[in-house]
Amino acid sequence: MLLQSEGRLVSACVNAEDALALDASEPFDLVITDVTLPGMSGLEFSARLLSADAARQIIVCSGYQLDREIGELGGRNVRTLVKPFGIDELESVLDRVEASLSSER
Repeated sequence: MLLQSEGRLVSACVNAEDALALDASEPFDLVITDVTLPGMSGLEFSARLLSADAARQIIVCSGYQLDREIGELGGRNVRTLVKPFGIDELESVLDRVEASLSSER
């Protein structure tokens, strides 16, 4: 509910596999994922998304800094939010993503 606002359509998935299936039919503009997911990890999920589109916008949430892991993913639009984070921090990252998406269009 915190993510919903005017101009945002939010889809929630219980795991990476469901998200990949949904993304295949209509690619997401932005994916927000946790590192720890049932089944496929959030990093593996991100790598799969980036293999299809290296410019993909992804936010990875983790309790740890992931600088090395994010660097290995190679996506230029992959951001990290370290938990716990506040709504202001989330909104700030979302504003940057939305600005980046607007400049690409």
